[in-house]
Amino acid sequence: MIRIISLVPSVTELLVAVGLGPWLVGRTGFCTHPPKVVDEIPKVGGTKNLNLEKIRRLAPSHVVVNVDENRLEDVDAIRRMGPTVIVTHPCAPEDNLQLLQQLVLHFAGEVTGVRAHAAHLEQRLTLELGECRRQVWPARRVLYLIWRAPWMTVAQDTYISRMLAEVGWWTWPPVKGGDTGAARYPALTGDEPWLEDMDELLLSSEPYRFGPQHVAEAQALCPRARVRLVDGELLSWYGPRAAQGLAYLRSLARA
Repeated sequence: MIRIISLVPSVTELLVAVGLGPWLVGRTGFCTHPPKVVDEIPKVGGTKNLNLEKIRRLAPSHVVVNVDENRLEDVDAIRRMGPTVIVTHPCAPEDNLQLLQQLVLHFAGEVTGVRAHAAHLEQRLTLELGECRRQVWPARRVLYLIWRAPWMTVAQDTYISRMLAEVGWWTWPPVKGGDTGAARYPALTGDEPWLEDMDELLLSSEPYRFGPQHVAEAQALCPRARVRLVDGELLSWYGPRAAQGLAYLRSLARA
């Protein structure tokens, strides 16, 4: 019997989108979409502070985890409980295609409709990627902030950075963070000389909820940049938001 716990907010939304909502028996407190479905699903803690005993009691057959979102020691503890652990790690928008195939591989043979739903999402994503890539975008230097006090941004090998690159927006600093670890989301001192050369400064709505009250402070960080508040879910969530996020990016780049 299929019993799924999702420990990844964006993948929880994706599981519902491919028709697996009725088989979800657990989720994190950050798994908030779609609300009408997830509100009825028990919480098992946060992505990095899981209630392992509650997970055990829910007796999942499958647990979906993510390299960035979840701690390795928690994942190892879950593996010892016996469920199939599905490890996700999209690092670019096209990696959503592999993510969809993971779900098809694990569930399409037992749940009717998963393959068709996945094919529809794949078609939408492929279309939106094509729309981005058939245009030559002017290169822009971008600082994408995900946190304040300290300021934190994204390395160039993260999903967010590679999403932005689809419209010619290149994130700074020009560093790679590797497959795992804090280096993927570097902290800034605020006095880096390259900050003066940024064209765009994007303030994300998550994980830190930037708002209008932060614009002036951020502008002082990059005095020459255009500062904009952006929807972090559309730019960082995998699954059904990926295609919508690419369309959103094109609208931002053309504004």
